[in-house]
Amino acid sequence: MLRLLPSCCVLLGLLALAPVAHALCTSDNVPQPRAVLERFVNADCADCWQDPATPKAAPGTLALDWVLPGRKGEDAPLASVALDEALDRLYELKLPSPERTASVTLARGGPAAQLRLAQGEAFNDYIGTSMTLKQPGRERWRAWLLLVEKLPAGLEGSPVPRNLVRNVFRPEWDKVMSRPRDLVAEDRAMQIHEGSRTDRLRLVAVLADGHGAIRAITQTECSP
Repeated sequence: MLRLLPSCCVLLGLLALAPVAHALCTSDNVPQPRAVLERFVNADCADCWQDPATPKAAPGTLALDWVLPGRKGEDAPLASVALDEALDRLYELKLPSPERTASVTLARGGPAAQLRLAQGEAFNDYIGTSMTLKQPGRERWRAWLLLVEKLPAGLEGSPVPRNLVRNVFRPEWDKVMSRPRDLVAEDRAMQIHEGSRTDRLRLVAVLADGHGAIRAITQTECSP
């Protein structure tokens, strides 16, 4: 969930967004994956993160890792990285909440949408983000903008590298596309959750059209 800045911090939010125009991390020239593998782990499951049977991403597939809130609440072993929005994502995908783990692979279909992402530098626990969709037409889009932390295999015993979802923003593009447009854009400051390493943070967007078909899987990469 996007944490909106309180009025006393509006200036800080603008400063966080300012680097976007000169962002070192963009989706420019980054090939879109053909599919996205979404892995869900229940925060109550202490050993699921280390499960050797964790599905691996096939070539051309981007993996995303969601941690679901558990019944134990803040006492759950993985509670520190659980997101309420993971439950929203399960609902979107029409999947039941697992006791341990679940996964689903979604292939991109139809003409690829021109979706550009950019991120600025971290500032005061926030990061500036930009998402621009060219030639949206009249389509009623459903977009998920994800701030992910890229984690190498072996971290905390994980058998696979992971893109751990740390924060989520969902623009209301399913409403604003009721009339034709050449471009829509969102500039937002997204909160960096405690414990995240800012040098590992990237943006990923999954964009579906009004029929549920995935039309874009876009991610940022950072220049040296």
